[in-house]
Amino acid sequence: MIYFDNAATTRALDEVADKVKYMLLENYGNPSSQSMMGVRAEREIEDARKVMAKAINAEPEEIYFTSGGTEGDNWAVFGTARGYIRSGKHMITTAIEHPAMLMPMQELKKEGWDITILGVDSEGYINIDELKAAVREDTVLVSTILINNETGTIQNAAEISKAVKSVNPNTLYHVDAVQAFGKYPIDVKKMGIDMLSMSGHKIHGPKGVGIFYMKKGLKVKPVIYGGGHERGQRSGTENAPSIVGLAEAVKIGIEQQDKAKENVIAVKKRLAEGILSEIPKTHINGPSVEEASPYVLNISFNGIRSEVLLHALEEKEIYVSAGSACSSKKKGSSVLSALGLSETRIEGAIRFSFCRYNTVEEADECLKVLKEKVAFLRKYMR
Repeated sequence: MIYFDNAATTRALDEVADKVKYMLLENYGNPSSQSMMGVRAEREIEDARKVMAKAINAEPEEIYFTSGGTEGDNWAVFGTARGYIRSGKHMITTAIEHPAMLMPMQELKKEGWDITILGVDSEGYINIDELKAAVREDTVLVSTILINNETGTIQNAAEISKAVKSVNPNTLYHVDAVQAFGKYPIDVKKMGIDMLSMSGHKIHGPKGVGIFYMKKGLKVKPVIYGGGHERGQRSGTENAPSIVGLAEAVKIGIEQQDKAKENVIAVKKRLAEGILSEIPKTHINGPSVEEASPYVLNISFNGIRSEVLLHALEEKEIYVSAGSACSSKKKGSSVLSALGLSETRIEGAIRFSFCRYNTVEEADECLKVLKEKVAFLRKYMR
């Protein structure tokens, strides 16, 4: 099997599974309980919080455990709306955001909020001058995705924050770091990030767990109420097994980050160069191989529907994606549309996404199968 769909989800590490099993079967106390079992579980969670904070140069008390990136994005939008309603009713985001950001903002729009959605250029980058022009006195939040999940476009978060704060120092800046955390250097202080979302299953951790970073002193409100867990900010019994598993995944990921990048670059470069040179009528969508995230490669195969090619590759146990896993059942890609691509390019787009355990040998085998399948499909899909 060749698994090139790591932007959708990754295989959990054995070490992560061991930690989860330990917490489920041995250290299974409720972290909010005052019993000794509860205290032991709580210690594990607080140790995990320190790991997450260190990974992005934050303080442990600024880290809140969530169910994943979607909850974090929703928290940033609705929590800011509730906490800063007296400061204004205007938010800004971009056309290439994940649905977890765009849909909450659309909900606010129905409630009378003014939402600005910035366009991007042909590679998926926002225009800083347009951003600055969009920020107003009543702008309470700007949110951008750090690494796009479909094209691998990397936004300059530090530059964005500086631009936003230069116009309105009170505007909060949120970053969707789901595809960046553990793979790309993040320093929330140097980058001027007020809030950040991440998800564990993108970095070989468990599904259903993530973090929300929120800078100390913000008036962002909770979106889940109940027993007052997570210092009153995120109620619900802590998912201790997944939290501890996530911390293990992050520790290993940060330790291997530089080495992983080298390996992934080699895999992506091998596959991209092979496709572009040996399969005609193919085009990279988004930035160049060198400029985009090494973990994501989006290529269009003209004359072929991506779903058909995807299933053809599955016959050889090669797994890729036709787009974002969270919107793959919808028609077309809003991200690729925002880049101004033609319907033909969008219809034939395949996303290959890598992890540090993929190999150049897998890239070679994938290319071999692609050449065979693309030639066959083009012959019969006229």
